[in-house]
Amino acid sequence: MSSTVQTPQPYVSGLTPAGPNIVNVIRSEWTKIWSVRSTMWTLLIGFVLTVGLGALICWGTEANYSHLHPADKATLDPTSISLAGLVFGQLALAVFGVLFISSEYSTGGIRTTLTAVPQRVRLLTAKAIVLLVISLVVGMVSSFVAFFIGQAFLSRVGIEAHLGDPDVMRAVIGGGLYLMASAMFGFALGALLRHSAAGISLAIALLLVVPPLTNLLPGDWGHWIEKYFTSNAGQQITSVLPQGDALSPWAGYAVFTLWWLVILVIAGALMSRRDA
Repeated sequence: MSSTVQTPQPYVSGLTPAGPNIVNVIRSEWTKIWSVRSTMWTLLIGFVLTVGLGALICWGTEANYSHLHPADKATLDPTSISLAGLVFGQLALAVFGVLFISSEYSTGGIRTTLTAVPQRVRLLTAKAIVLLVISLVVGMVSSFVAFFIGQAFLSRVGIEAHLGDPDVMRAVIGGGLYLMASAMFGFALGALLRHSAAGISLAIALLLVVPPLTNLLPGDWGHWIEKYFTSNAGQQITSVLPQGDALSPWAGYAVFTLWWLVILVIAGALMSRRDA
């Protein structure tokens, strides 16, 4: 009688000498973020602010449309009016981005995470990918819902926009992209500062407080700063009508993207050198 000896096959895991591979890290971060109750609440607040405030402003525009001066009626941008809630929705997404990484530093959980994933740039990349996907989906849903609800109000006075109109689809998609970029901006600040309160405060200042004040700066250099400053540049992606000598929609969005990318690269370089 002959017998065959089976050679055991080696077990292959996602672990490498430098830690788990990027796919497993992404899965881990995905599970981790949805296990936190604040995730749903923060995203819901962002959705409600974007849609609710946009609907409120459209309702007010509809109610007061007959009292507007003809010159003001001619300059109305129905798409931008319905997306006006992005001004506050961006803050909720930015806060979400900050907390996505800074909360681990606040609780000390980052030490456990770095023990499991010693390759810090890999960890930061995985977190960024997870946040980008979540914020993009939430941003797109919020932007399209805000647009359709807003146009339902504006249609009562005959000034509604349609997705097939020139540049309208780009502006609505741009609203979702802008909310995603706001979340990434907050994430970059959170990774850089590693402190929730500091990251949230700076995000609010750079996205909401400082941008309107830049138009007070004198001279050509002041005008240049105003044009290229964070949300001043990024929000051009949601405009349908020309905005004077402001950046073009995609150029403005590219500038805003460059803002958070540069901050994130600096944060990644520092993360590799600093202690947890």
